[in-house]
Amino acid sequence: MDILCLDLEGVLAPEIWVGVAKATGIEELTLTTQDIPVYEDLMDKRLEIIEKHDIGIDLIQKVIGELEPLPGAKEFLAWARRHFQVAIISDTFYEFALPIMAQLDYPMLLCHKLTIKDNRIVGYNIRQSDPKRHSVAAFQGLKYQVLAAGDSYNDIPMLDQADKGFFFMAPEKIQKEFPQFSAANTYAELQKYLLEAS
Repeated sequence: MDILCLDLEGVLAPEIWVGVAKATGIEELTLTTQDIPVYEDLMDKRLEIIEKHDIGIDLIQKVIGELEPLPGAKEFLAWARRHFQVAIISDTFYEFALPIMAQLDYPMLLCHKLTIKDNRIVGYNIRQSDPKRHSVAAFQGLKYQVLAAGDSYNDIPMLDQADKGFFFMAPEKIQKEFPQFSAANTYAELQKYLLEAS
């Protein structure tokens, strides 16, 4: 059975930091990996912003607790788990993602960890360099064919390493920069691509 690697935010769940931006009114927090390609640069900027505005982990987790998977995501994921071994490969953090994972019936999640002190996010620990590419390569090293889908710049290494990679609801500008990846705009389209590739 093939392995399907999926991004989380933008593919199965809304962007967590966009939710935080809406809750706090801080426009700068709407920036995502669709805007800033290097994830560490984006996270450093986010930490500066929340420090400046005195935002603690409790507020962020409260916002996350109110988020729901994207419409159709649970049904798509249930379908995917019948056809593939599914791994969620994300640049989020376990401290953020667990409420959403519960709503998705706890699929495998590979992501990062935060450093928290006195209700403050004081740092973050990236699992390894280029983690999305390395995750796919590790599965391939076990002799699996790997399919992958994502929506942002930080997903490109995962899509590139996969035996077949697809965009899902990616901005047109990113699709144009990387035309080698077929683009699906609905779960039905993505299902079709995945079945054809498996």
